[in-house]
Amino acid sequence: MVVVINKVILVGRLAQDPEVRYTESGKAVASFNLAVNRIVGKGQHPEADFIPIVAWEKLAEIIGNSLLKGQRVLIEGRLQIRSYEANDGQKRRVSEVVAKNMEFLERKKQEEDNHGFGGQVFPEEEIPY
Repeated sequence: MVVVINKVILVGRLAQDPEVRYTESGKAVASFNLAVNRIVGKGQHPEADFIPIVAWEKLAEIIGNSLLKGQRVLIEGRLQIRSYEANDGQKRRVSEVVAKNMEFLERKKQEEDNHGFGGQVFPEEEIPY
């Protein structure tokens, strides 16, 4: 029996507003960088790693409509490393986290003003009642 586990859980702040695009087949894809603190040594200030995040379909639309630069979130997904050929003919490798779930850890300013709430997002439209 072979067991393969590829699970990533990150907590950080959005480094920029998410960018949402649509593929030729109409699938939504959102991308952004998540700034995640890393402790470098005892008594030193944390440094930030900027980790590329990609989300697809319903979760991509939720992210595009709900998240803003600086907002703190938890992202759960898997690490993906892919290769492609750039316009200049050079082969490139990209490491990114493909998001499966997202949880709000902080409300957007607009939601706070409207007395809204944050919480966990269920991309398959499962409502936890």
